[in-house]
Amino acid sequence: MSTPEPDPSHQISQRDLRNRSAEIMDGLERGESYAVTRNGHHIGDLIPIRRRRRAVSRAEFAAVSRGMPLLDDRKYREDMDHHVNDDLYDPYDRAYGRGEFAQDEE
Repeated sequence: MSTPEPDPSHQISQRDLRNRSAEIMDGLERGESYAVTRNGHHIGDLIPIRRRRRAVSRAEFAAVSRGMPLLDDRKYREDMDHHVNDDLYDPYDRAYGRGEFAQDEE
């Protein structure tokens, strides 16, 4: 994935970067890119970071889901029953086995 080249009008010198840093940072927040020069030579680019989206539209989710294989719920349940032993993970059985709960006396 390539990054877009900064606009030549956004060419800044090292001195500009030092003296106008707040203005340049505001521009980065707005999505502007800058080509940084030192002694007239291009030495690097300042580009805004790409923000991750937090939500996916319903249409995008539907489009991606169309390519997913169908889930056979019976086969899934069989696989889970075969590979997972629920008894091993019951915290109450372990706690009772260690005597952590007082037994009710009648």
